[in-house]
Amino acid sequence: MTTNWTDIKASRADSDERRHGYEHAGRAIRLAFEIKELRERKGLSQRQLAELVGTTQSAIARLEGGRISPSLPTLDRIANALDAELTVTLTDTQQLLGAR
Repeated sequence: MTTNWTDIKASRADSDERRHGYEHAGRAIRLAFEIKELRERKGLSQRQLAELVGTTQSAIARLEGGRISPSLPTLDRIANALDAELTVTLTDTQQLLGAR
């Protein structure tokens, strides 16, 4: 019997921990997409960005693949290399969801 992701997800109990895990993964993927999109718009290869940041091409590939969550200092170096501004915000989730 073949099981797909939708079946696995549906079989897991809904919980705050599960929702937090999906949100965390989603943030990493969204960030990865933003970095890759900006790098490509600037006409840089992964290797070129890695050289500007002071890391390896494979580290950039892992980051763009959403497999790692970079530290703030790393994000600062990436932003500087891409001539971009890094903006970090914290949002009260209780306000977003409405006080319960």
